Amino acid sequence: MSFDPNRPFNDLPGLPPRVDLETRSVLKTCVSARAKLAALKEAAALIPNQDVLINSIPLREAKDSSAIENIVTTNDKLFRFANADANQADTATKETLRYRTALLCGYESLKSGRPLTTNTAVEVCRAIKDVDLDIRRTSGTNLKNQSGRVIYTPPEGEDVLRDKMANWERFIHDESDLDPLIRMAVAHYQFEAIHPFPDGNGRTGRILNILFLIEMELLDLPILYLSRFINDQRGEYYRLLLEVTTQQAWEPWVLYMLNAVDEMATWTRSKIWAIKHLMADTVRYVQVALPKVYKRELVELLFVQPYVRIGDLVDAGLGTRKTAAGHLNQLIAAGVLRAEKEGRDKLFINVRFFDLLMSDSNDFAPFPEVAAER
Repeated sequence: MSFDPNRPFNDLPGLPPRVDLETRSVLKTCVSARAKLAALKEAAALIPNQDVLINSIPLREAKDSSAIENIVTTNDKLFRFANADANQADTATKETLRYRTALLCGYESLKSGRPLTTNTAVEVCRAIKDVDLDIRRTSGTNLKNQSGRVIYTPPEGEDVLRDKMANWERFIHDESDLDPLIRMAVAHYQFEAIHPFPDGNGRTGRILNILFLIEMELLDLPILYLSRFINDQRGEYYRLLLEVTTQQAWEPWVLYMLNAVDEMATWTRSKIWAIKHLMADTVRYVQVALPKVYKRELVELLFVQPYVRIGDLVDAGLGTRKTAAGHLNQLIAAGVLRAEKEGRDKLFINVRFFDLLMSDSNDFAPFPEVAAER
């Protein structure tokens, strides 16, 4: 196999690779990563309202996955517009929010019984880019390093790309003797090397990783925060991808991806436990401090998103606008929420939850002990 970075790599080998993927180091790392994923899956099941996780952790994944492509927004903007009119947001925030939309659309597709296919990848990429794109038909696509030198030119020709995607699709479903985590790592390289779309390939590929783990029943929810690991080690990520292409260096690449799963499954599990404990502490405090306001459904709503509006309570059947506004104002007085004006609207922020989501730490200030009303 000859490789010239300036020529379309139509000789990209098909899957499976003709090397021993299950080396001793890979298998040892794989066992650890599988155990961490199982613990994450178990921890997630302990959150009564799964929307708490689905609406929060994927936003962090969206932010870091987009940052890998130099699409940068802030945590505050993401959560402000997450359940509001995203058209009012700036371009980077809108594109990052579309990543979460694409991830959740793929998740719903799996739940409806549709397996991962090339069509799934197309639908995910369309949602990310918000255009009616398809497999590339034009030539001239190449990847450059920071100095502007071409380091890779992906395959060209729609028929070539569709054949390689069909091979990718068969591999993820038919190579059942290969551990799913190893399959995920190999399939991710192959997808990025095929580079089937005019744009959005990196983000689409990272979403497909999470969807594949759900399809293999290693996760129930799209909550593995892999992009944080990749963003923190972006240079290594691209270096190892290229070394698979130029040197067939599969073991370092697979180990990198397995370590990403291991580390981020541990991180996400700790975050989920912290959210669970904060929810329980908030329930305890509001029950005692504001017994006339307290409803379990109200407290859970404050954790579906860290930002809520009066209309969110009304839509959830928790009272009229007047009643909802009264409840939220009492929660502000009790130190649970903080209010901010946004145009004509008013946002109510679950401060502890927002800080916990955004922090790499899992510590939070517990609510004070209060005496029950007599």
